[in-house]
Amino acid sequence: MKHLSIILSVIGLFATIIQYVNTQNSFSSPKQSTTTIISNGTTIKTRFATPKNYLREAFGDSTFASYLRLLPLKKAGSLVKMYDGTSKTNYNVYDAVIDLPIGNKDLHQCADAVMRLRAEYLYKFKYYDKISFNFTNGFKAQYKEWMKGKRISVKGNSVNWVNGGKASTSYSDFWNYLEMVFSYAGTLSLSKQLKSVPINEMQIGDVLIQGGSPGHAVIVVDMAVHTISKQKIYLLAQSYMPAQEIQVLKNPSNELLSPWYALSEVEIIHTPEWQFTKNDLKRFE
Repeated sequence: MKHLSIILSVIGLFATIIQYVNTQNSFSSPKQSTTTIISNGTTIKTRFATPKNYLREAFGDSTFASYLRLLPLKKAGSLVKMYDGTSKTNYNVYDAVIDLPIGNKDLHQCADAVMRLRAEYLYKFKYYDKISFNFTNGFKAQYKEWMKGKRISVKGNSVNWVNGGKASTSYSDFWNYLEMVFSYAGTLSLSKQLKSVPINEMQIGDVLIQGGSPGHAVIVVDMAVHTISKQKIYLLAQSYMPAQEIQVLKNPSNELLSPWYALSEVEIIHTPEWQFTKNDLKRFE
């Protein structure tokens, strides 16, 4: 029995050594990203391929989801431009820059970019009566009033519609409306305007938002689902302070999956410049 005990101990020792060697080899083996970034892709959909066995759900051409997926991107490697023309150095924050002008005022920040994308989509398909955002004091800034030629008068905390413009749906006039919204709305007002949704019901166009001063907001611009496990993944985009171009974010918590994020019930969602909780997900009505 004594000899048998010694033999078993030796076998156990060899098994431990083999397991240790295998573990060390697994740590030292290089890991490859599961995501392919296609440098000549000109939209979110064509720049960011889905990982193996993940597929994008099909949406109609006039949906918000399709609009976001087809947002134009600047040339691969481009730096984000600030409102004053300076560049935002990329310290592992973003993987692409959305090719949309932002004006030359310090207005196009985080919540503004989210509202801008929603408004641009509605404007493109002429859903003018649905373009409406609340100011921080609760005033409802409806584009359907602005396009009639009315303008917004702000005196202290008093806000009213007044006559003062010409009826128009030109893009330049629409942009003037947006800059008025950017001036008096923000994360606090937008977070109150949006409807909360469970994290596991995420859809393209939903927003992770924390209202406050400061607060922050990022928008879901694409999603895909695993054909077998049904695991969902998503892409996020943001603007930031000072006013800057919209950027598709990296995933700092999973470099292999980045820029995709895995949809799960984890309490904290880490983005490169902010942390959200699973309860921060909201949706436009």
